[in-house]
Amino acid sequence: MYLKTLHLRQFRNYQDQKVEFAAAKTILVGNNAQGKSNLLEAVELLATLRSHRMGRDRDLVKEGESTAQINATLERFSGVSELTLTLRRQSRRSVAINGETVRRQMDFLGILNAVEFSSLDLELVRGGPDGRRNWLDTLLIQLEPVYAHLLHQYHQVLRQRNAFLKRHLEAPAKSLQSELAIWDAQLVTAGTRVIRRRDRAIQRLAPIAAAWHASISGSTEVLEIKYAPNISGEENQPGEIEQAFLGKIQQRFIAELNQGTTLVGPHRDEIELSINQTPARQYGSQGQQRTLVLALKLAELQLIEEVVKEPPLLLLDDVLAELDPYRQNQLLDTIQDRFQTLITTTHLGSFDSQWLKSSQILFVKAGEISFPAAIS
Repeated sequence: MYLKTLHLRQFRNYQDQKVEFAAAKTILVGNNAQGKSNLLEAVELLATLRSHRMGRDRDLVKEGESTAQINATLERFSGVSELTLTLRRQSRRSVAINGETVRRQMDFLGILNAVEFSSLDLELVRGGPDGRRNWLDTLLIQLEPVYAHLLHQYHQVLRQRNAFLKRHLEAPAKSLQSELAIWDAQLVTAGTRVIRRRDRAIQRLAPIAAAWHASISGSTEVLEIKYAPNISGEENQPGEIEQAFLGKIQQRFIAELNQGTTLVGPHRDEIELSINQTPARQYGSQGQQRTLVLALKLAELQLIEEVVKEPPLLLLDDVLAELDPYRQNQLLDTIQDRFQTLITTTHLGSFDSQWLKSSQILFVKAGEISFPAAIS
């Protein structure tokens, strides 16, 4: 797939900026806080309808404006699509394909596929489990767009169940058991769908990531990725998962009443990363942790390409500065012209002359992009 144009209106610090992509690789150069990452964020939103940097739409709308819009022209084997995402400060967002408003946002997902790799991704190893869950969920949304709907359903039930628990903090346990059972059944049904898809995705991703990791580390280290659902156990059939899920909820019933929150379910899952059978967070240097994250990102690219039958876009947000020259070369050699790549950087020193010659170079300053001719 190839992103031909991107048009940002009142998005972040952009007032009205159109970009035409003229090469497989585009390097966005500029000082910090000029808008380079904002442009990549716009592409990420079109791919996943999520931003890893900001949770609320109103924070994506330019100061003083009520709406923002992202338009893109995307070329795929199946044809050209015009994508539009409209963000509103005070009301719900909307999406359109080829000028037609799409009622279900799920139907907008899967048209543009992209993998983002930023310096924030280094927290995948050393950060908390919520970051790893978000990473896996974002990948799954691209592999199976219906997953966005399933995840939303689960979180909706979770919010309602938590609200019920908070309202009844002081109530006697016996009087609540039958009423809570209604929420339990809904949570188990929705949660099981999430668990099964997460498990399936990790089973597909883990061997690909391990192969990349072996290649980058010179086969001196073995990477293992395991999905550790909060309900535990080895169950993989829907009925078995539901039974284990319900059993653990009943086990934690009193603790949940005392704390006023749901303690069981995929919102508490972990994705375990280990190198040579040692938890990666405790293992070795920052360089080894960066190798792991690089392997994960290359595995994401490969898996999405296998599933959608086209190479996704690659968004590299100021990440080369975080990698040593060896790992930079591993990444740049893998990319070549196989993936359309948008790279942000504060300087061009990380790129050799061949890379620069085959790239479109754009300069970003205060939400405006200048367009020197592509280097040839």
